[in-house]
Amino acid sequence: MNEETFNLSIRKFLKMVGIHSQREIERAVAAAVAAGRAKGGESFPVKMTLEIPSLGVRESFDGEIELG
Repeated sequence: MNEETFNLSIRKFLKMVGIHSQREIERAVAAAVAAGRAKGGESFPVKMTLEIPSLGVRESFDGEIELG
């Protein structure tokens, strides 16, 4: 196994996940505010799940996104 290739691949994947996740969250919040389902000062519980089926990995991460 090439450690450098492995680490770069992980970083590339995490960067892609971070960018796409942020866009989706921003879109969802904008839509909720526009529809009156959110005011802009609350917080939302959030859950992210990482799955690598071929390695038997399924790990969930819980957090909170604050608007105010």
